[in-house]
Amino acid sequence: MAGTKCIEFAESALLDLEEIRAWYFEQGVAAIGERLVGEIVSLVEQLTDYPESGRIVPEFGLPAVRELIYPPFRIVYRVGATQLWIVRVWRSERLLKIP
Repeated sequence: MAGTKCIEFAESALLDLEEIRAWYFEQGVAAIGERLVGEIVSLVEQLTDYPESGRIVPEFGLPAVRELIYPPFRIVYRVGATQLWIVRVWRSERLLKIP
């Protein structure tokens, strides 16, 4: 699965980012939320050239389902032949469940 990949954000991941931004806004520190979301997006952009740099998500054990840890967040993504799907951006302590 080498080579440059296109990145797509699933609606669930976009909602997660909005919730992160909203939570920090409600706490009165909107700038921190904006900074964190920007840093998460920058980290995700690095996956275009290094799609397998994240670890395999322990809850799934599937090579195509990986995550980056950016404390306190888990950025969960799926590696496809030509693209990456960013699936969720959750707090690190949350466990994923298989639907």
